[in-house]
Amino acid sequence: MEDLRYPIGKYEPQPFSEKQLQAWLTDIRFLPQHLENSVLNLDAAQLDAPYRPDGWTVRQVVHHVADSHINAFIRFKLGLTEDKPTIKPYDEVAWAKLPDVASIPINVSLTLLHALHNRWLGVLNGIKPAEWHRAVVHPEHGREMTLWYLLGLYAWHGRHHTAHITSLRERNGWS
Repeated sequence: MEDLRYPIGKYEPQPFSEKQLQAWLTDIRFLPQHLENSVLNLDAAQLDAPYRPDGWTVRQVVHHVADSHINAFIRFKLGLTEDKPTIKPYDEVAWAKLPDVASIPINVSLTLLHALHNRWLGVLNGIKPAEWHRAVVHPEHGREMTLWYLLGLYAWHGRHHTAHITSLRERNGWS
């Protein structure tokens, strides 16, 4: 079960390096296309299949990534414009059960992700090296999180959820 929950492993923070920065920016840049490719040609029944027992459906995963990355974009902007702002957590499980997730086609969230990541990269590409140490405070975790940490987390997050879908496709032979 652990492999199904974390098909690429858990997030491991990395020290700052230009090479790591470019790798994570590449992850952010290409996540919308990779996620879109992962759901290509899936039918309604496949979109409503959970990626693991007791897990979210493919449809919920796609909408969740959009919800999560909208929050990430705002968190970065807050972190760059305020001194250690406390960010607003949200109940991702409850959000995944809201009616829009079941009724709105996933292409809406995929289109949103393409536009959002374009805007987000505009912010990320302008961050100066010292600014990666700026932080936000996550009240549920009770600690500061640097923008560098968050960049890695969200780069991982996109790959993580894309792997949920691609792993499900491989296990079920959905080419």
